Amino acid sequence: MGSLAHTTLPHPFDPLSLEEIQTAVSAVRKAHGDVKFNVVSLHEPRKAEMTAWLEAPDRAPRPARVADIVVVAPGSKVYDGLVDIASAKIIKWEHVEGVQPIITMEELQLVEHEIRKDPRVIEQCVLSGVAESDMHKVYCDPWTIGYDERHGSLVRLQQALMYYRPNVDDCQYQYPLDFCPIWDADQQKVVDIDIPKIRRPLRLEPQINYTPAFVEEKYGGYRKDLKPINITQPEGVSFKLTGREIEWQSWKFHIGFNYREGIVMSNITYNDKGNVRPIFYRLSLAEMVVPYGNPEHPHQRKHAFDLGEYGAGYMTNSLSLGCDCKGSIHYLDAHFPTRAGSIKTVKNAICIHEEDDGILFKHSDFRDDSTIVTRARKLIIQQVFTAANYEYAVQWVFHQDGTIQPDIRLTGILQTYSIGKDEDTHGWGTEVYPGVNAHNHQHLFCLRIDPNVDGPKNTVFMVDAVPSDAPVGSPENYYGNAFYARRTKLATTGQAMTDYDGSTSRTWDICNTNKLNPYSKKPVSYKLVSRETPGLLPKENSLVWKRAGFARHTVHVTKYSDDQIFPAGRHVPQTSGEPSRGLPEWIGDGTESVDNEDVVLWHTFGVTHIPAPEDFPVMPAEPITLLLRPRNFFTSNPVMDVPPSFASTPSQVAAGGKGVLDATDRVSKLAFGEGEAGAVQGVNGTDGVNGKSCCS
Repeated sequence: MGSLAHTTLPHPFDPLSLEEIQTAVSAVRKAHGDVKFNVVSLHEPRKAEMTAWLEAPDRAPRPARVADIVVVAPGSKVYDGLVDIASAKIIKWEHVEGVQPIITMEELQLVEHEIRKDPRVIEQCVLSGVAESDMHKVYCDPWTIGYDERHGSLVRLQQALMYYRPNVDDCQYQYPLDFCPIWDADQQKVVDIDIPKIRRPLRLEPQINYTPAFVEEKYGGYRKDLKPINITQPEGVSFKLTGREIEWQSWKFHIGFNYREGIVMSNITYNDKGNVRPIFYRLSLAEMVVPYGNPEHPHQRKHAFDLGEYGAGYMTNSLSLGCDCKGSIHYLDAHFPTRAGSIKTVKNAICIHEEDDGILFKHSDFRDDSTIVTRARKLIIQQVFTAANYEYAVQWVFHQDGTIQPDIRLTGILQTYSIGKDEDTHGWGTEVYPGVNAHNHQHLFCLRIDPNVDGPKNTVFMVDAVPSDAPVGSPENYYGNAFYARRTKLATTGQAMTDYDGSTSRTWDICNTNKLNPYSKKPVSYKLVSRETPGLLPKENSLVWKRAGFARHTVHVTKYSDDQIFPAGRHVPQTSGEPSRGLPEWIGDGTESVDNEDVVLWHTFGVTHIPAPEDFPVMPAEPITLLLRPRNFFTSNPVMDVPPSFASTPSQVAAGGKGVLDATDRVSKLAFGEGEAGAVQGVNGTDGVNGKSCCS
């Protein structure tokens, strides 16, 4: 295929289109023949040229469209490359040794079908209690092997976590098998099987499922006391999309998507009463690790880097109207290459919608019943991806007051292992159902924050709420009640390696020290408020600790570099952690200045999951959330111009309600009718009995 002609030029941040992927694939095939494509994705423009274009799109050169390529060639040779889309020419081609690229869904799906045929796997199934004639009922979750010193990094491997499923509709994770085959992707065969010292035969306990048929049989069907809740926007949505650039309330930003991070937001600005102010250059979920806490071999290998090893984009779901997203929804699709170089499209990979968000602000004066109440609204950009047994619903929530709220909900099914009758878990897990051992584990996410708070030169401060140093009875603190926010500048990459402290309500301020708020005289800033920040529980120098350097601290700060995107390194599968890739490499000796520089803040947050029976056979969603909040950024409440539902002043109340602003939602109604409320709604938003405001 020759050079690509566009009728409409894509935004430089747009993901590669279907045609652009085809152009890149054709260029590689022409030059290098039969290779397997692991990645064909947008190579994002260099920040300097992109910033110049964003500031003057009519004058500055438009950044070129370039494809980032990763292929596996015959002989298991891995190549990184770049393809210029306009010319369809390869501009970089590099053989990278000793690494394994991301595992694709095609590779994962192949393993399950093939290991069923392996004589040694069949033998172990029979020893576990599965009849040879039932091998079609044997399933596995293929995982990258993590790292195993017996095999190293040169051979491309997967470990198969084994299960038995009596019926295709059964919950697979109820019947785990106690051995683990290792699959060689190059030889297309099982090369090893890890067998525990103490065998745990298959326990065929009564089924527990989450299907409608099981609920009907076990519980007599679903609850019948739930009435419908409908979300309607009769006049349409309040956001506007131009290509992939969205405008909503005072926000404007670009919505990208890639194979690894999933949703990527870029060039995030806020219109402050006519002054368009930059806040973040780029936001993404850049990595995660899920370490499991059972020390027995081979469970030490169970620490999935779900983004770096499999990709949040590659694993993303096709979302359904009224199920995953409710209300008036807009969707964006995603295009990816197959390993053979054709195109796979995920319909509805991203959903965009608005939701009511409760009270934005309210005040009622107890003296005279004057009231103002304004309801909030939020914009949600969402994807859901499935990493084997777990689902992750990733929401980027934008609030009218300038707050951004990354929100992740964990659901799906526990990763399980077999357990014998009366066997002691030793505290490493919980028997959530007879024969089902769910091991303790953590979900640790790394948020990449590329700030642009009123400009590219930013500084991060650690902020702790602490009591005054002055003793009780001193002139400075006579009554002993003084406390303040102690600010510590994180001036170097070494100083910036910091952890959460709940005793001081620790937060981190991303400041532009070159610009002060005219009232508070403090630097304009965005505050990272995050309290769900468990430390990495595997010990220092453990395999996980070495491989997941980003998870060693709650916050790291580095000086911006174009290619420092992935905090566990570019190629994650089968890394040994020696040396530790990604953030530890970039930080080095910790002396580099990050004071008043173009910086990136890396934030690790998540949850430690000690399983319980309530989590099985399918887990109720567990939310994890954090906030990026404007502090000293605005000169007053930035949402006072959001229309109130009801507003009355003291003078209007005194005048019998004349002039009261009443925009009360006329769709809302009393739950049990007017009779039970004991009052009849009057005019001008007043209660017909006592004249009080309907919102007071």
